[in-house]
Amino acid sequence: MARRFGGKYSPGAAPGDGPPAQAVQEAIVETRRVDAAGARANLLFVPAVIAAVTGIAGGPEVLVLSLGAAAVLGLGAWLLRDGLRAEAAYDARPAARRPALPRKILAGVLAGGGAMLAALSGGTDLPGSVLYGVVALALHLVAFGIDPMRDKRVEGIDTFQQDRVARLVDEAEGYLATIRDRIAALGDRGLATRVAGFEALARRMIRTVEEDPRDLTAARKYLGVYLMGARDATVQFADLYARTRDARARTDYEALLGDLETNYAQRTARLLEGGRESMDLEIKVLRDRLQREGVTPE
Repeated sequence: MARRFGGKYSPGAAPGDGPPAQAVQEAIVETRRVDAAGARANLLFVPAVIAAVTGIAGGPEVLVLSLGAAAVLGLGAWLLRDGLRAEAAYDARPAARRPALPRKILAGVLAGGGAMLAALSGGTDLPGSVLYGVVALALHLVAFGIDPMRDKRVEGIDTFQQDRVARLVDEAEGYLATIRDRIAALGDRGLATRVAGFEALARRMIRTVEEDPRDLTAARKYLGVYLMGARDATVQFADLYARTRDARARTDYEALLGDLETNYAQRTARLLEGGRESMDLEIKVLRDRLQREGVTPE
């Protein structure tokens, strides 16, 4: 669903909107991406529906086999959607763990099993049905591939430090998911938009730490303690607002989001500036070394 995000010059913008609002807009653009589970994955639900419908006119055995094929095919299509999204998240992060459950491979196995049951319900003998299943499995793997099978690491950073970052990122993602789900349950588009802006800023900080885990110490408080506090405040607000629709409580909560957005934008900017300072220092040291060797960079 399309969402409208206001800014400093948008109709209805608050007088105080300024750099934090611009940072929110930039963070939203950076984190916006197309759903990896596109039309190809959604089309795989069609065979499940066809298998369920075609079995109604048959006898009891045909009906059972057709419904079984529909259930297996539907489960496979659902697993494939999750697998594609997990793979997209894996590709988007500079450091990531391989998916604990190989959803795409399991989806291929279920597609083969569903095709075999559908063939049996149509009167094909067992060897022929197995052959249909093997072909369906092979085509599924060719079309969608397999899951990432190894962890992705950042070169130059030790494994222990990257594992610490991965644990903190997983924890932060859990807090953000709770905040997003509790606000979405209220059915208030304006609040959902504000939370989406804060979530985008938090994800920008997450990406900054993932790209340079040396910033973990500086960001731990923001991705751990502060996000936990934001989650707890969101849970309390959502419970109160769902019952009372208290306008004052909403104003206080939006003010809290505004403060968090400002703090996260400033902290992320300082993290990025720290990285640039380190790079400038390394360039200066390298240039001095080259000059000592008699090489003058242009």
